Amino acid sequence: MEPLTIQGLHHKLINKEISAVELTQKFLAHKDAVEPQIQAFLSDNRQYALEAAAIVDKKIAAGEAVSDLAGIPGAIKDNMCIKGQQATCASKMLQNFKSPYNATVIEKLMDADYISLGKTNMDEFAMGSSTENSAFQITHNPWDLAYVPGGSSGGSAAAVASGECVWSLGSDTGGSIRQPAAYCGVVGMKPTYGLVSRYGLIAFASSLDQIGPFTKTVTDCAIVLNAIAGHDAKDSTSINQTPQDYKQALVNDVSGLKIGIPEEFFAEGLDADCRKALDEAIDTYKKLGAQIIPVSMPHMKYGIAAYYVIAPAEASSNLARYDGVGFGLRVDGKDIIDMYIKSRSEGFGPEVQRRILLGTYVLSSGYYDAYYLRAMKVRTLIKQDYDAALKKCDVLLTPTAPDTAFKIGQNSDNPLAMYLGDVCTVTLNMAGLPGMSIPCGYKNGLPIGMQLIGKALDEATLLRTAYTFEQNRTDLQKPSPMGEVEL
Repeated sequence: MEPLTIQGLHHKLINKEISAVELTQKFLAHKDAVEPQIQAFLSDNRQYALEAAAIVDKKIAAGEAVSDLAGIPGAIKDNMCIKGQQATCASKMLQNFKSPYNATVIEKLMDADYISLGKTNMDEFAMGSSTENSAFQITHNPWDLAYVPGGSSGGSAAAVASGECVWSLGSDTGGSIRQPAAYCGVVGMKPTYGLVSRYGLIAFASSLDQIGPFTKTVTDCAIVLNAIAGHDAKDSTSINQTPQDYKQALVNDVSGLKIGIPEEFFAEGLDADCRKALDEAIDTYKKLGAQIIPVSMPHMKYGIAAYYVIAPAEASSNLARYDGVGFGLRVDGKDIIDMYIKSRSEGFGPEVQRRILLGTYVLSSGYYDAYYLRAMKVRTLIKQDYDAALKKCDVLLTPTAPDTAFKIGQNSDNPLAMYLGDVCTVTLNMAGLPGMSIPCGYKNGLPIGMQLIGKALDEATLLRTAYTFEQNRTDLQKPSPMGEVEL
């Protein structure tokens, strides 16, 4: 059975082969059937979804033009603010928080008549690589329920992979879109830092966070990116540039394209089956006329160390506001200090506490220069490595992760092993560049992801490179392991 896509469903809606209300009802029925096994969602938004679908049907009946996304069921990671709805960040700290305003991406999606079936599960405050750090539930990988879906946007990835929705939004601070996309066998993109507004995204590490889409196909990725990209005066880091139609980039042609293969990403630690799938992908590009160029990026080996100084430092500052006074959970104490301690101890889970402590330590007097300042200097060297490699090449090709998904509980007691799994993704956030993960193979029934990295604001070349691979490797396209919605 063909996977249902935004592009295909849009044509069915405007040709009146199905109504938006019928489509939403069918997805809600499928979600009800598989959600008990997957546990991708933290909230259910069916009443709003059906009301929004009815509005789309009225517009289509009146002959009005509707956007590509209008009436197509999606989902939103639970760290983005939607007015009147919960935004828990999968944390007890924000368990009862309802947002008083909309994030800019939500305003943009509302303009496109979007439909969200609910907010998706995540690692608490986006800190984690497995969605096991949620305060509420563990999300399961649709390809094998004993395995993690990746993280921190594991709920958003699993919701698309299980066919519970057609598209979703996640956020990526060190690989939190690309790694779960790889583990769940879907397309996931982290846009250039500043291309998509962060206003209304609850912060983890402000210089690294970026919102991006999960979809079944590269075409759908371009459609969602069209809806959410653009300058926002409310976000001081937003880039003011001429809007693009990313669908124009979907050209099945890579002849003459220069694809760089950084040797550091293919070093010891990369699983043999993943390496084989990536080598086959490189051969596919060669046959299609791309030029394969080996490149060296010597400072990549310091990426994990630098990232796990910078990200916790920013988290320590951003999460200081959750003190039991202004924001979040309050637990009464015998005095204000006791109240602070109890509120933060009960509100934050172990991983968030670990990162706050680490971040506070590296920012403290006597350690700032030794750790944080040095990590920022390494960040500059990493950016320079990317700039040098992308002067020679149009895109870079790497693994998304060193291996396929791991079993639930496998790394729970070993934070270092969990952190090292981010080795292929964290440096991209430090450089602020765009990257995407697309499926390139399978190992023991679990998907393998390939990461493509582009120049700043050159999402178009990334999409063309990914689209060409997808169109020429149709053998990799499999229906959802949880079944597809039947229209």
